[in-house]
Amino acid sequence: MAIWITPFVIVFILIIGITVYGIRKTSKANVLVDGRDEISEAIEEHPFTLNPIIWVILVATVFIGFVIAYYAFS
Repeated sequence: MAIWITPFVIVFILIIGITVYGIRKTSKANVLVDGRDEISEAIEEHPFTLNPIIWVILVATVFIGFVIAYYAFS
């Protein structure tokens, strides 16, 4: 199991990076004069592509798939 520490750390850093990038990207909301938040055009057009939770699930699923495939073929 010690062989999975380095890949796990790399995936963990990648997930943290995706989360920080997603939070910074989506938290830049423009507050209008009447107190409402304006939704950026990128989020209006593609609300699921900028969701960091979906990207984290995708990265974790790919990593788990690699681990399962490694043990299945070895």
